[in-house]
Amino acid sequence: MAKNVGGIDRVIRAVAGIALIGYAMSNLPGAQDWMVPAGVVGFIVLLTAIFGFCPAYLPFGIKTCKTK
Repeated sequence: MAKNVGGIDRVIRAVAGIALIGYAMSNLPGAQDWMVPAGVVGFIVLLTAIFGFCPAYLPFGIKTCKTK
Protein backbone atom coordinates (compact mmCIF):
# COMPACT_ATOMS: atom_id res chain seq x y z
CA MET A 1 0.00 0.00 0.00
CA ALA A 2 2.02 2.94 -1.31
CA LYS A 3 1.23 6.42 -0.06
CA ASN A 4 -0.66 8.64 -2.48
CA VAL A 5 -1.71 11.55 -0.24
CA GLY A 6 0.73 14.44 0.15
CA GLY A 7 1.43 16.89 2.98
CA ILE A 8 -1.05 19.68 2.28
CA ASP A 9 -3.72 17.16 1.30
CA ARG A 10 -3.16 15.31 4.59
CA VAL A 11 -3.51 18.49 6.65
CA ILE A 12 -6.74 19.44 4.87
CA ARG A 13 -8.10 15.92 5.37
CA ALA A 14 -7.16 15.90 9.06
CA VAL A 15 -8.84 19.26 9.70
CA ALA A 16 -11.95 18.25 7.74
CA GLY A 17 -12.13 14.87 9.50
CA ILE A 18 -11.84 16.42 12.95
CA ALA A 19 -14.44 19.05 12.02
CA LEU A 20 -16.90 16.40 10.80
CA ILE A 21 -16.40 14.26 13.88
CA GLY A 22 -16.87 17.35 16.05
CA TYR A 23 -20.08 18.18 14.19
CA ALA A 24 -21.28 14.60 14.67
CA MET A 25 -20.63 14.86 18.40
CA SER A 26 -22.28 18.27 18.72
CA ASN A 27 -25.72 18.80 20.08
CA LEU A 28 -26.73 21.45 17.55
CA PRO A 29 -30.41 21.76 16.65
CA GLY A 30 -31.12 19.89 13.43
CA ALA A 31 -27.84 17.98 13.56
CA GLN A 32 -29.47 14.71 14.63
CA ASP A 33 -30.22 13.62 11.05
CA TRP A 34 -26.59 14.05 9.98
CA MET A 35 -24.73 12.85 13.06
CA VAL A 36 -23.98 9.29 11.94
CA PRO A 37 -23.13 10.06 8.29
CA ALA A 38 -20.92 13.00 9.31
CA GLY A 39 -19.15 10.86 11.91
CA VAL A 40 -18.52 8.00 9.49
CA VAL A 41 -17.24 10.28 6.72
CA GLY A 42 -15.12 12.22 9.21
CA PHE A 43 -13.59 9.00 10.54
CA ILE A 44 -12.75 7.74 7.04
CA VAL A 45 -11.26 11.10 6.00
CA LEU A 46 -9.20 11.21 9.19
CA LEU A 47 -7.92 7.66 8.58
CA THR A 48 -6.83 8.56 5.05
CA ALA A 49 -4.92 11.52 6.50
CA ILE A 50 -3.24 9.37 9.14
CA PHE A 51 -2.19 6.57 6.79
CA GLY A 52 -1.47 8.78 3.76
CA PHE A 53 -3.42 6.50 1.45
CA CYS A 54 -6.72 7.18 -0.31
CA PRO A 55 -8.32 4.25 -2.15
CA ALA A 56 -10.49 6.64 -4.18
CA TYR A 57 -7.33 8.02 -5.84
CA LEU A 58 -6.32 4.61 -7.25
CA PRO A 59 -8.72 4.34 -10.24
CA PHE A 60 -7.77 7.84 -11.38
CA GLY A 61 -4.02 7.48 -10.81
CA ILE A 62 -3.92 10.58 -8.60
CA LYS A 63 -0.94 11.14 -6.31
CA THR A 64 -0.58 14.31 -4.29
CA CYS A 65 2.63 13.20 -2.59
CA LYS A 66 6.12 13.74 -3.91
CA THR A 67 7.63 10.73 -5.59
CA LYS A 68 11.25 9.76 -5.06
